Amino acid sequence: MNSALKRMTWAGWISLAGLFAIVLVAIFAPWLAPNNPLETDPLRRLAKPEGFLLGCDQLGQCVFSRLIYGTRLSLGIGFAARFSALIIGLMVGMLAGYFGGWLDWALMRVVDMFLAFPSLLLAIAVSMVLGNGIGTVIMALAIVGWAEMARIIRSATLELRSAEFIVAARTLGSGHLRIILTHILPNCMPLITVIFTMGLATAVLAEASLSFLGLGVDPSLPTWGGMVASGKDYMMREPMLVVYPGLCIAFLVIVLNILGDELRDIFDPSRKGQF
Repeated sequence: MNSALKRMTWAGWISLAGLFAIVLVAIFAPWLAPNNPLETDPLRRLAKPEGFLLGCDQLGQCVFSRLIYGTRLSLGIGFAARFSALIIGLMVGMLAGYFGGWLDWALMRVVDMFLAFPSLLLAIAVSMVLGNGIGTVIMALAIVGWAEMARIIRSATLELRSAEFIVAARTLGSGHLRIILTHILPNCMPLITVIFTMGLATAVLAEASLSFLGLGVDPSLPTWGGMVASGKDYMMREPMLVVYPGLCIAFLVIVLNILGDELRDIFDPSRKGQF
């Protein structure tokens, strides 16, 4: 771990600091937000009264407070969705790669079916069937994201299962579960870290897209995608209602992508500089 940190470039450190700052904002949102993000007041509609740093939206809600609380929801939903997809992809990918044969063939055909659908359209379909809500968004994004992760983890498992230390462990009588948990999984952790970090950016964007289309969480809850959706009708009068949350989404996605590229270069130096 220490050697990996020593190989991190200045861009990696800046992106890591940016992500750390975003996480802190999400954790301490109740103490950082100057106003109640759900409180409405028609008298403050599209105004900038004293005590409201970025003004108020079309419902008289504090834009700055909603941006801060939106950090918690947007990042939290993206993390939960990506973690759920990781668990499913990890189990499917390792089972297919380790055992091979008919199980590998059957699981990969299921993966192919999921990959055949455009990810956003599949997420929209799931959201339309299950309805709006945080749980629905997490489930939809997990269903969309697990197949790609399963294929990547399967490839790594296929390479590891024929390694000498795996053969030695099998010769010494180690069971399949023990080999997977104590030998294959730890050796896949660098790859898992990279695909989780880079996939988190995709999940945040997908959540924003669903919220923009009205298929995300309750519109009254502050999410960055929902703020863009509600502010688009007032762009001519107050364009910043869209610009502020859009900048937040862009900043988080850029930070996650840079950090993911940095981690990829650290764990696999042979791919450094490749796109």
